[in-house]
Amino acid sequence: MEKDNPAIYDYDVPARLRELFETKDFGRYAVHGDVPVCFTASNHTSGGNSGSPVVNGRGELIGINFDRNWEGTMSDIMYDPEMCRNISLDIRYVLFIIDKFAGAGYLLEEMEIVE
Repeated sequence: MEKDNPAIYDYDVPARLRELFETKDFGRYAVHGDVPVCFTASNHTSGGNSGSPVVNGRGELIGINFDRNWEGTMSDIMYDPEMCRNISLDIRYVLFIIDKFAGAGYLLEEMEIVE
């Protein structure tokens, strides 16, 4: 919301999403009064990994990889967990958008959501 700018198409936040954030109507996706959007991790990624699933130690989907830090590009040759960071979309935000923003909660009925 901090970059919401109706004058710039790519930064114009839809009114419904703005309303959900202003009223903090995050539903079951809230964590400490906010909804997580992205996170960084030290997963080993390579070029072309955008869109790859990010899973936890139990094999549960927790995010979708979409980028890595500049220093992490070295992981194509040598992986260093101290330097390599990938950036992922938090799956709770995806579920929030499907359910609360898009009003398509019926899709979640077809999924096994682990909390």
